[in-house]
Amino acid sequence: MVPEQDGFFTGRCILVNGPVIVGAGPSGLAVAAGLKQQGVPFVILERANCIASLWQNRTYDRLNLHLPKQFCELPYIPFPENFPEYPSKHQFIDYLESYAKHFEIDPRFNELVQSAKYDETCGLWRVKTVGSNNSTTEYICRWLVVASGENAEKVVPEFEGLHEFNGNVMHACDYKSGEDFRGKRVLVVGCGNSGMEVSLDLCHHHAAPSMVVRSSVHVLPREILGRSTFELAVSMMKWMPLWVVDKIMLGAARLILGNLEKYGLKRPSMGPLQLKNTEGKTPVLDIGTLSKIRSGDIKIVPGIKKFLQGGVELVNGQVLEIDSVILATGYSSNVPSWLKEGEFFTSDGFPRSPFPNGWKGKAGLYAVGFTRRGLSGASLDAVRVAQDICKIWNQETKQKNHCVAVSCHRKCKP
Repeated sequence: MVPEQDGFFTGRCILVNGPVIVGAGPSGLAVAAGLKQQGVPFVILERANCIASLWQNRTYDRLNLHLPKQFCELPYIPFPENFPEYPSKHQFIDYLESYAKHFEIDPRFNELVQSAKYDETCGLWRVKTVGSNNSTTEYICRWLVVASGENAEKVVPEFEGLHEFNGNVMHACDYKSGEDFRGKRVLVVGCGNSGMEVSLDLCHHHAAPSMVVRSSVHVLPREILGRSTFELAVSMMKWMPLWVVDKIMLGAARLILGNLEKYGLKRPSMGPLQLKNTEGKTPVLDIGTLSKIRSGDIKIVPGIKKFLQGGVELVNGQVLEIDSVILATGYSSNVPSWLKEGEFFTSDGFPRSPFPNGWKGKAGLYAVGFTRRGLSGASLDAVRVAQDICKIWNQETKQKNHCVAVSCHRKCKP
């Protein structure tokens, strides 16, 4: 914890004459760009040593954007015209690096936020961080923008006997390529987009994947009649109720993909768009995995009962001999671990107010990238947040030279 003595903070203390942004991923960069254009100063804190650390450090090599590029670009600067419709992760990272360079965004890297708390005495936020050399810093600011994202921490479920399994176990965030699994029997736990793509990549490297499908899942074709499925859905929702669009999407999926239940892929009773809106579960967009499932190259298995030394026992009593386990079990928000606030965010780390109202809280608190609507939703939030802060900033700078007045019950040591 950050040391304090007699009410004094003993680390470095920095007064920020503008907002503090937590997170230098796409959401944080988009907010910073909006502020930069209006001349509002800010500090952007990032726990990793680079921007977009999820994309740079915790994604597999074959990853491409799941949606067309026009739905994934950040505000103010589009993707280069020569980029394909579905840019690769390396192209997306290059785009983000150029974006940060263009707007001269210079995050403070290797700064882990330990806590952020609103001080009612002075009406300011106190954001405490720990650096790579264990140095402590407290940032004092009027506005706090939470942009650490929905996927800050990997989710690792507990399984009986997993510690006794003598093979290799990793989370999908540590998986890069199937090359290391050539000829191996691999159990992929999870059937979302990551689980499906990891299983496909393993096939391409001549591994033998079995994918655990514990619950129902929506699988849709990535394109319908040559157009992006997502793009079609967005267009139709402008004119039709969501439930009607869901029925059209499911009808098209059945025509194009056929009956998937006979392969062990059961659809939820709720439509894909409604499920995404209510529970945040993203439908899987097929990029070739289904053909490998039909051919038997990817085996679908039910839930796990327990792990054994050299394999796994499934809930149906079947025992599989396996060499490795890849946990494609998703990610979670880490906001509750450091934000000392109980009104705006839930215990799961998401804003209580549903989209499109989950971007602004009280006392100068904002959130970007928590709408469960991907990069396009994050970009919309970023524009709203930047505009709101800039509006207040401009109103106050017209009245006086803007400077945050500090009158707190705890002072920083010189």
